[in-house]
Amino acid sequence: MSTVQAMEEGVVRALSEKEDALDEEIKRLERLDEDELEALRARRITQLRKKASERCEMVSRGHGSYTEVQEKEFFEAAKRSSKMVVHFYRSATWRCQVLDKHLSALAVRHLETRFVKIDAEKAQFLAERLKIWMLPTLVLVRDGKTEHSIVGFDELGGHDNFSAEDLECLLHRWRITDNCRTTTPTQDHQDDEHDD
Repeated sequence: MSTVQAMEEGVVRALSEKEDALDEEIKRLERLDEDELEALRARRITQLRKKASERCEMVSRGHGSYTEVQEKEFFEAAKRSSKMVVHFYRSATWRCQVLDKHLSALAVRHLETRFVKIDAEKAQFLAERLKIWMLPTLVLVRDGKTEHSIVGFDELGGHDNFSAEDLECLLHRWRITDNCRTTTPTQDHQDDEHDD
């Protein structure tokens, strides 16, 4: 038996087991009576209400949009948001405008993360404290602590024509966003490297 055949058999076996499990779940759901169905509906409605409430809370804290904050606002924003992407920019630097475009799109997609920008020239104390030496720099903050800094575009391939999805996947690898639209096996492996 060749390796390919063995792999095919393994895949068929795994799919068969998954199909059996789904069949069992369908049978279980078919056996539910009205009271059990009503209890399931009530639990689901409670879950949906809780999720809607959490969304409203996130939006009230500035999530869902890409906004500019001042140096003094940064610390409060970092305390109020468990995940935050901070773009240190200068308006005269055109590469900062490239990041602005992508970060605006990602802020809407990732309500779990706060996206802000800070004018590095107006926030010299903070830029110095966070060791910002090149613009653009993205500082990734998790639970009030700096997790990582993305300096320039090197981690995005070293060129200006990266996509919002490329940036999204990079943020996902650092666990600053909850998901990535185009995760590859290589990226999943890099996720494991950041487990420490």
